[in-house]
Amino acid sequence: MPKLDPKLKQYSRNLRNDMTKEEKHLWYDYLKDYPVTIKRQKVFDKYIVDFYCAKAKLAIELDGSQHYEKEGHSADLVRDKYLSDLGIKILRYSNYDINKNFVAVCEEIDSCIKKRMN
Repeated sequence: MPKLDPKLKQYSRNLRNDMTKEEKHLWYDYLKDYPVTIKRQKVFDKYIVDFYCAKAKLAIELDGSQHYEKEGHSADLVRDKYLSDLGIKILRYSNYDINKNFVAVCEEIDSCIKKRMN
């Protein structure tokens, strides 16, 4: 993998300190104490994923409204292809999912991590 761009590394630190309401909810109410290590704002080349579980090679993305616009969706497809080529599975959830279906989101993440670790 290419060397990390120091600016991108700093940007990922800033994102960890300025999480969205939904990212905070998922992190503090579920992922932070998950029995397998999950990192926040993990850098992969020129991309940053919201949450990453290395043992399961799983990225978890929370999508705000910009991801549903044409430009955002196109950028996500390119990024997802890059990550997929590295063997990383991407789970995507809308902010609505986090706010209205939190338990189901957590159950799906748990199930996916367990399947990918076996």
